[in-house]
Formats: sequence, structure tokens, C-alpha cells
Amino acid sequence: MALLKVVFLFLVAAETIYGQSFRFSTCPKIKPQENFNVTQYLGTWYEIKKLPAMFERGKCVQAKYSLLQDGAVRVHNSELLKDGKINSIEGTAKVEDHAKPAILSVSFFKVVPDSPYIVLNTDYSSYALVYSCSDYFGLFHIDFAWILSRTRHLDSATVSLLQDKLTLIGVDVSRLSVTDQTGCGPMASA
Repeated sequence: MALLKVVFLFLVAAETIYGQSFRFSTCPKIKPQENFNVTQYLGTWYEIKKLPAMFERGKCVQAKYSLLQDGAVRVHNSELLKDGKINSIEGTAKVEDHAKPAILSVSFFKVVPDSPYIVLNTDYSSYALVYSCSDYFGLFHIDFAWILSRTRHLDSATVSLLQDKLTLIGVDVSRLSVTDQTGCGPMASA
């Protein structure tokens, strides 16, 4: 019981300090993109909106995906910090079940368990909607959501459509924050 109290206090602190997204329920049942083609998904995606995430602190957030020789996907996430420095991290994404290729398992650190990366919807050429959810102790879950674009801007009609899809799975879209994609010059080579 003491461990549960410690975990609860940690989550409350994370929610308060970092705006992390956790809920006292299990992860929702979701339907990933059908007939997902990871090769078409490769390339650069720019973050348009997201649920709060303590590991993102900057602006101009982008992700580059490229295929590795073993069939896994190299993930390179970067952002521009307030001091003008580029913060980046590299990881690996793998399709665990080839019958569900839109559900990937992402790892950035060897000692931390992989996280789900679920492509809910994409047209490959302009937008993508990504969701991640992990259950803890059958009591609560922590989730993340990202609206991505192939450019640093996405039209409001598409954003609205993608937010509607998040609402259908129980995500409180009023918690989504807009990612600043202005003044991103130094990010061109990141």
C-alpha cells in the first residue's frame, strides 16, 4: 500500500509540475490505422498539437523516421530550446505484430520499457494522428497524443477532424497544446 501511495504522489506531482496526462482508468480500446505501410510513413513529421509531455520542453518539435537494415525504424526526435540549442534523442521503433503494423513499440533507453506508438490515422503525405497509452497496476494510465504534419502547418479542418478522432477514444482534446513551429531555422539540419 505504501508503494501505491508513493506512485500516486509521483503522478500528482507530474501532473501538476509537467502537465503529464494520466487518468484513473485503463487505456481505451482503440482501432489503429488499417493497412498501415511503415515505409510510406518514413521521413520527417512536424508536431502540430500534443497532450502535455514532460520530455518535451521546446518548440519546432519534429521527428524523422528512417528504415534500419534489420527492418526496425530509426527514430530521431528534436526540438529547439529557449536558449537556441537543439535538443534531440534517438530511439528505435519496431512492429511487434505484423498483423497490426500500425502498432509499434518504441525504445529510447535500454533500461526503460518500450512504449506503444499507435498510428490511428494518416494519409502519409500531409497528416498523422498518433496515440500512446500505458496501463499501470490496472488503476490508471498515462497517455500521449500527437497531431503531426509533413509541413510546419496543418489546416484547421484537418486538425479538427483528428481531434474528433481523439475525442472518440476518450481523449480530452481541450488538454492538447499547440506546438510553436515558428522561427525554426536552426532545425533544418537537425
